[in-house]
Amino acid sequence: MENSSVLQRQHQFFSDFYLCYCGYSHCAPHHRFGPAARPNYLIHIILDGKGTFRTSSGLVQLRAGEGFFIRPDEQAFFEADGSDPWTYLWIGFHGARCAEYMQEIGFQPEQQTFSTPDGEALREIVQQMLQHNTAGIENDFILQGLLCQFFACLARSLSQPLSAANKDDRENFYVRRAVEFVHYNYANHITVADMAKYVSLNRSYLFTLFQRVLHVSPQEFLTTYRLTRAKEQLALTNTAVSAIAQSVGYRDPLVFSKAFKNLVGMTPIQYRRQQQDIHLDDVISPQAP
Repeated sequence: MENSSVLQRQHQFFSDFYLCYCGYSHCAPHHRFGPAARPNYLIHIILDGKGTFRTSSGLVQLRAGEGFFIRPDEQAFFEADGSDPWTYLWIGFHGARCAEYMQEIGFQPEQQTFSTPDGEALREIVQQMLQHNTAGIENDFILQGLLCQFFACLARSLSQPLSAANKDDRENFYVRRAVEFVHYNYANHITVADMAKYVSLNRSYLFTLFQRVLHVSPQEFLTTYRLTRAKEQLALTNTAVSAIAQSVGYRDPLVFSKAFKNLVGMTPIQYRRQQQDIHLDDVISPQAP
């Protein structure tokens, strides 16, 4: 038997990442689950006491400050200790991008157990979730926000595996995050300093990583990405050059035009005329029999 508080979601408003259920239990001695599988992801975090969890390599004993991670349709077995049974919280979740999100916050592909110093903060988030166990769009958004808070808190604990990973993994991680930052913010007048700040590195180290992984500097990558987006607009729209310059992160159209010519070999206006001529030729050229 166990003394539990439980929230069960009966419908899902979100699809990429959503809460299925959550709860908090003080288990009786030898209370067990499984062997059984669930159709969703499931995380348990131990707050007090101890117990055993069956991993792919055998039974391991876990205690307060540790947790275990179960993937969809994965057979699981766990049991509370006979003399010091655990108290734990759990959270079940699913969605189209869960696997991606779990890897991004620090779960390795085969990882089943982890440690966290933030059990109390995570317990408070789950207790807030339990207070919104009624249907309604307002609660849907509240629970989604709390779900994100839960994993933001957990991500702090799971950042250690990244630092312990091999050198190539670390370098690729920082470069990938910087590239994502550019993709989402290139129109906002960002600089290389902003890229470095976002990934918590100094500029010189970020420069080294970009050269090593992408063989270009961060500034070259940022400029090329912006001008590539500009080329698309020049070819496909009649938007004024000055407006295109602003839309790809250049405050000064003259600076934009100079950078464009340095990269492409012609001015933005010349490039647009070239693309229009190519399109016109495609339209009037006879089709091959």
